[in-house]
Amino acid sequence: MTLSSDFSSTTQPAFYTPKKLNQSPIHLPGTGCLIRPQVCLANFTSYRVGGLAQWYAEPQNWQGLQETFEWFQSQDLPLTLLGAGSNLLVSDRGVPGLVISTRRLRHSQFDPETGQITAGAGEPIARLAWKAAKRGWRGIEWAVGIPGTVGGGVVMNAGAHHQCVADRLVSALVLSPDGEIEELKPEDLGYDYRTSNLQGDDRLVIQATFQLQPGATRTEVMATTNQNLKQRQSSQPYHLPSCGSVFRNPKPHAAGWLIEQIGLKGYQIGGAQVAHRHANFILNCDSATADDIFRLIRYIQEQVEYHWSLLLEPEVILLGEF
Repeated sequence: MTLSSDFSSTTQPAFYTPKKLNQSPIHLPGTGCLIRPQVCLANFTSYRVGGLAQWYAEPQNWQGLQETFEWFQSQDLPLTLLGAGSNLLVSDRGVPGLVISTRRLRHSQFDPETGQITAGAGEPIARLAWKAAKRGWRGIEWAVGIPGTVGGGVVMNAGAHHQCVADRLVSALVLSPDGEIEELKPEDLGYDYRTSNLQGDDRLVIQATFQLQPGATRTEVMATTNQNLKQRQSSQPYHLPSCGSVFRNPKPHAAGWLIEQIGLKGYQIGGAQVAHRHANFILNCDSATADDIFRLIRYIQEQVEYHWSLLLEPEVILLGEF
């Protein structure tokens, strides 16, 4: 199984070459869920690149998700789980098997008695930050500029402004391929910088609960949230498709600083370019292909290793064959 909720790790055959088969959409009775053949994944990633999924489904609720898993278990296919696709580079060759997206599993519930908020895996984490701010609840103002979903944030331990998901997570519900739902606590997840033990796992986050701090005024929390957003927008490029930060930051220096110091800002391969505003961003600036972006990632790694004797580790997840 390959997992991607704004992330992925390839454990199955890594490319898919579409064949001219008489494949028709598959309706799952009573769920409103449709499994579609030959779907372009470029439409579901922030990079706007990538090939076809052999099969693709967007369950709208847990029942639809479980029914889709049951269909998958009856087939001899690999499985990929996809969130917002914001931390993902999908190969131009596509993805074999079934791709299940959680993007429609969107809901949120605030509990004023406990100060906790529960949200579906497909809920955009930035939108959750705004909802909390409008209620005067502190704790996730840092998430306002993060383009991923709650599910992906839990798996990747998303963070900004020296805070992260691990600081606020109470529990996460995960679904196993056999249909079992399990509740996990932060101590079960092996959290570290931008990682958890759910990466490369065979379980899907379907819901998460966070501990916030009610009691502040809407004006106070909105002001902090707006300040965080303005800071990100002033220092990071959002005008062209990207995946956010491409590389993890090696201590003691930031990846962007290392790349900038060797003069790679603006360096371009095909339609992929190192951003002028922030060197740890690679932009799709001119109809880039996934291969353009991949080759630029590798070139940056080679140059940084040559000049600094450091191998930058990608934060973006590669899905498929490159």
